[in-house]
Amino acid sequence: MNKMHTPESLSYSSEHLWTKSIAGGLWEAGITDYAQDLLGDIVFVEPPAIGSKLSAGKPCGLVESVKTGSDLHAPVDGEVLEINQALINNPELINEKPYQAWIFKYKPSESDDKSNISNRLLTAEAYQALINGL
Repeated sequence: MNKMHTPESLSYSSEHLWTKSIAGGLWEAGITDYAQDLLGDIVFVEPPAIGSKLSAGKPCGLVESVKTGSDLHAPVDGEVLEINQALINNPELINEKPYQAWIFKYKPSESDDKSNISNRLLTAEAYQALINGL
């Protein structure tokens, strides 16, 4: 059984991104502990461009490790407002602290409240069940 760290406070996509609501109607997104573990040593992050539109489930960026490259898939529809510049120079921060190393901040396109977005994504328990089945 693959018991990875999956904080209860976050929502998860089936493509191994975590996301959480932060101040001002913005959300942060990054890759999960499971994803960084699978990738191994991360050497390059290509976040989505600021101002780019996100389409749920569609590729929006790239994370590369010494082993392979993996697309980032948008958790929901929205617009990218900020990227984590620290990861450009230090992509290994994702390996060290995957749930603090956000890759991009976005504003969801729906005027949905937080619970509607969370309902479309996986809970920590559901995400853990998903990765246990892999």
